[in-house]
Amino acid sequence: MHANEIKYFEEILRTRRAQIIQNITSVEAELVQLQQMELNDEGDYAAASNDNIVENAIGMQQEQELREIEEALVRIGDGSYGSCEMCDDDIGIHRLKVKPHARYCIVCREIIEKNRQ
Repeated sequence: MHANEIKYFEEILRTRRAQIIQNITSVEAELVQLQQMELNDEGDYAAASNDNIVENAIGMQQEQELREIEEALVRIGDGSYGSCEMCDDDIGIHRLKVKPHARYCIVCREIIEKNRQ
């Protein structure tokens, strides 16, 4: 992978990382507000509980993506970015454009997905 391509993906990863950190901070503030709300009836409680569940799920998903982005930035730093962690082949520019923090090429990702089922 060329230096300009790595720089391109590094910028995308850093921008996405900043966005996720902002999102997580916002979700945490919303959860604090939900906890401080005075709930007057079962409907209010149900709505707040549902909001809390959704916010927690989104937060967990974003925290996972943040970890994957951090790992990708480490790989950029050590020169292994863009190589599949399973087979060492190139991941491919098109896959990285869709998922810049990808750890596996398409073939290995399919193998991993099949093994999880």
